[in-house]
Amino acid sequence: MPSDTHPSVFSPAVRNYALGVLVVVYTFNFIDRQILSILLEPIKQDLGLSDTALGMLTGFAFALFYATLGIPIARLADRGNRRNIIAWALAIWSAMTALSGLAQNFWHLLAARIGVGVGEAGCSPPAHSMIADYFPAENRATALGIYSLGIPVGILFGFIAGGWLNEFFGWRVAFFVVGIPGLLLAILVRWTLREPNRGMAEGREASVDQPGVMETFTYLYKKKSFRHMAIGGGLTAFVGYGIVTWVPSFLIRSYGMETGEVGTYLGLILGIPGGIGIALGGYLADRYGAKDPRWYLWVVSVALLIAVPITIGVYLSNSATASLLFLILPVLLGNFYQATTFSQAQGLVPLRMRAVAAAVLLFILNIIGLGAGPQVVGIVSDLLAPTYGDESLRYALLILSFVNIWAAYHYFVAGKTLKADLVIDRDDPN
Repeated sequence: MPSDTHPSVFSPAVRNYALGVLVVVYTFNFIDRQILSILLEPIKQDLGLSDTALGMLTGFAFALFYATLGIPIARLADRGNRRNIIAWALAIWSAMTALSGLAQNFWHLLAARIGVGVGEAGCSPPAHSMIADYFPAENRATALGIYSLGIPVGILFGFIAGGWLNEFFGWRVAFFVVGIPGLLLAILVRWTLREPNRGMAEGREASVDQPGVMETFTYLYKKKSFRHMAIGGGLTAFVGYGIVTWVPSFLIRSYGMETGEVGTYLGLILGIPGGIGIALGGYLADRYGAKDPRWYLWVVSVALLIAVPITIGVYLSNSATASLLFLILPVLLGNFYQATTFSQAQGLVPLRMRAVAAAVLLFILNIIGLGAGPQVVGIVSDLLAPTYGDESLRYALLILSFVNIWAAYHYFVAGKTLKADLVIDRDDPN
C-alpha cells in the first residue's frame, strides 16, 4: 500500500487542499445549476411559461447536453490534464449563468441553460478521476462524499441567494451575481491545483493505451452490479431532482410563501441535512462495506425504504411548517447514494477507464434523474391542473416519491454481486 513517503504521492496537505478546491468548484456547479429552481415562479409569471416548459428548462435542456458531452470530455480527461479541463469548464458555465439574466423569452433562457449544461459537463468526471488518484480505495467513498458536499452547499447558497436577490432586485440580477464569481475561481483552479499521476494513490501506473468509450461502456455493462447500481442511482436522482426543482414552487403555490422565505428554509434543509446525508452515507458505506462489500450498496437500499413513508407527509401536510419538518429526514436519507455509488464505479474499472466510467454513470443518472425527473413532474402537474388547480403540483410530487421503492430494489440486487465485480489490483492491467 502506498504511503505519503512515496515520491509519487502528494502530502496530506496537498491532497486536502485539492479536495477542498474541488468541493468549492462543485458548490458553484450546483449554485449555477439549481438557482433556476428558486426562480421558477417569478420567471413563470414574467415570461408566461407553463410547468411543462419550466420542466424542460430545468430538465432535458440542461441534462441532455450535460450528460452527453460528459462522455467525450471524460475521455479527454483520461488522457489529458484534468485540472485544465475543470478550469475551462468552470469559466464556461459561469459565463452562461450570468448571461441567463439577459433572457427575454423561453428560447433565450433555453440557449443559456444549454450553455450551462455544456460547461458543467467538464466538471465531475475529471474531478472524480483526480480524487480517485489522490485517495486510496479505503478512503475513496469518504473523499467522494466530501466532494459531493458541493451539492447541498451549492443548493443552500443558490436557494438563499436566489430567493432574496429575486425579492430585492429581481430574478435577472440573481443570475448575474452568482455567475460572475465562478470566473475568478477558474483562475484559482488553473494556477494552484496540482494534477496527480494516474494510479498514484494505489502505487500503480496506468497503461499507455486508453480504452474507447464503447469499450468502457461494454466493460461496465457486463457487470451486473453496475447495471443495477446505475438504474438505482438514476431513479434516486429522479426523485431528488424532482424535489429540488419543484418543491420551491409547491411551497409558494400551496402555502403562499415568498421566494426569500422559501429559499432560506428550503436551502437550509437541502444544505444541512442533505450534506449530512452525503457524508454519513459515504461513512457508513466505508464502515460496513469493509466487512461485507454488499453493504456498500445495501445501506442505500435501507435508507430509501425508510424515506418513502416519511416523504408522504411532506405533500399531505396542512401547513408549510409541517411540510418542511417532514422533508428533513427524506432529504438526509435520499442523499446516501451519492458517495458510495460513484466510489464503487471507480472500483469497477481499470485506471484508464475511470473518468469515462464516471461520465457513463453520470450520463445514466442525469438522463433519468436530472432530465426526466423535473420534466415528468411538470407534465403530470399540467395534466392534473384541470382537476386540482394550483394543488396539482402537490400530487405530482407525491406520485414521484414512490419511485424510491423501485430504486431500493436495484441497489439491493447490485449489492449482491458487487464483490465479484470489483477490479482487484492483480487483475487490472491498466
